[in-house]
Amino acid sequence: MAIGERIHFFRLLRGMTQKYLGMALGFPEKSADVRLAQYETGSRTPKADLTAALAEVLDVSPHALSVPDIDSYVGLMHTLFTLEDNYGLKVTEQDGELSLQVDLRKNKDAARLHEMLWTWREQSAKLEAGEITQKDYDRWRYHYPEFDKAQTYVKVPPQDLF
Repeated sequence: MAIGERIHFFRLLRGMTQKYLGMALGFPEKSADVRLAQYETGSRTPKADLTAALAEVLDVSPHALSVPDIDSYVGLMHTLFTLEDNYGLKVTEQDGELSLQVDLRKNKDAARLHEMLWTWREQSAKLEAGEITQKDYDRWRYHYPEFDKAQTYVKVPPQDLF
């Protein structure tokens, strides 16, 4: 999914119009919706500073907007192949079902990916068990790694410490 599609997804999730989001970013009222439409359709690509501003207004991490382009199955497959090369991701079969696993022997990055995926699984299990709400789970996902307390390299916001 390209960045424009992610902007569109989060804008709708937040119940914003293109005009509202464009104006919140500081675009003139007359052209705010047109400008946002250009980013959402991919005819323009936001630079890093605008991506950061979009993330702030949409209340997500900039990483949630800047995902790899997986808008086709071929693009998705090549993303997975890259993850295999760089992080030891492997496709396996267990009881007739396909699974993705991390080969921890690949390198230190594979071990870190394994740790991060395990944290994701823990949050998912909390959602399934009713320990957290879908809103809490989405907040964790869309702000990752900001609210991931399991990672030692993540800065935890002060309000979450009490």
